[in-house]
Amino acid sequence: MGHRTPLYEQHIKAGARMVDFGGWDMPLHYGSQIAEHHAVRTAAGIFDVSHMRAVDIRGPDARPFLRYMLANDVAKLAVPGKALYGCLLNEQGGILDDLLTYFVAPDWYRLVVNAGPAQQDIAWLRRHVASWAVEITPRPDLAMIAVQGPRAYTLAHGVLEPDTHAALLQLKPFSAVLSGDLFVARTGYTGEEGFEILLAAERAPALWEAFVRHGVVPAGLGARDTLRLEAGMNLYGRDMDATVSPLEAGLAWTVSLTPERDFLGREALLALRERGVALRLTGLLLAGPGVLRAGQEVRGAWGEGVVTSGTFSPSLAHGIGFVRVPQAAPDGALCEVVGRSGQGNPARLVAPPFVRNGRALID
Repeated sequence: MGHRTPLYEQHIKAGARMVDFGGWDMPLHYGSQIAEHHAVRTAAGIFDVSHMRAVDIRGPDARPFLRYMLANDVAKLAVPGKALYGCLLNEQGGILDDLLTYFVAPDWYRLVVNAGPAQQDIAWLRRHVASWAVEITPRPDLAMIAVQGPRAYTLAHGVLEPDTHAALLQLKPFSAVLSGDLFVARTGYTGEEGFEILLAAERAPALWEAFVRHGVVPAGLGARDTLRLEAGMNLYGRDMDATVSPLEAGLAWTVSLTPERDFLGREALLALRERGVALRLTGLLLAGPGVLRAGQEVRGAWGEGVVTSGTFSPSLAHGIGFVRVPQAAPDGALCEVVGRSGQGNPARLVAPPFVRNGRALID
């Protein structure tokens, strides 16, 4: 038995199929993964993401500490309420985790890290905090709910307090606001409009049930995976890990290599860039029927690659995935995916995302 989120009983009552995910008992689906996927693309779905860990970084050195610890630069967050996506690296430039950083106040930042590496992340931060005037506080007392889809804001009108709903409507992408005892953010993982709410764990079941009563469809990990793959979003532990740098994971855009700032992993990234990044991550689209799976070999005139994440896209009705290939392999190039029988299935490299805001971006 794994850890249980505050919404475990709601999942059981709804007939969810529960699975282990990063040491947590989580809903895979509530009857139909595909129906849940389409609900998010066309209306609104609700996800329990309480297995992810909020970590508060507070103190007068909060900003310089995070500028040193993270590959992206929190100095970009000019005013409270802004958010930043980036990576926590080791000294070799490998990705320990990808995470969100919220600028709450001048001496207060909130990180949201992935479930699997959460304890490792916290230990890594504490290992380097000795010379900084900073307190690192994990927040297991908080639950996290994500509401995603084109009708997310409309359906939230009958659930959230008027002031909170008004504040939510004013949020720009990658922004957050404290409204009463709710921390509301506009940073999703589906390629659709939507928001996340962090709140006291004991309040989460009532809020979840209120959203469901107002027509928001519960969605599990299965739909979350197909949605994020269509949206071109990496998953830690599949598309990247401590052996992979952001430059090889399609995340070079999250690395701030400005000359005036040092950070953990900087020298390794500079050395890698100097000698040339050999591999890159891109998208893969099957030409015919089939489902892509992690670990499958991909061959083309450009060389060989390996699928890091794969699925069947409900929106496109094709197998899609991410593949790590030689840097010179061009998007649009034809290739074949080696199946279990050894037979090659035709495919082509494509630049993700595949789907955004309900619209297919791949021909």
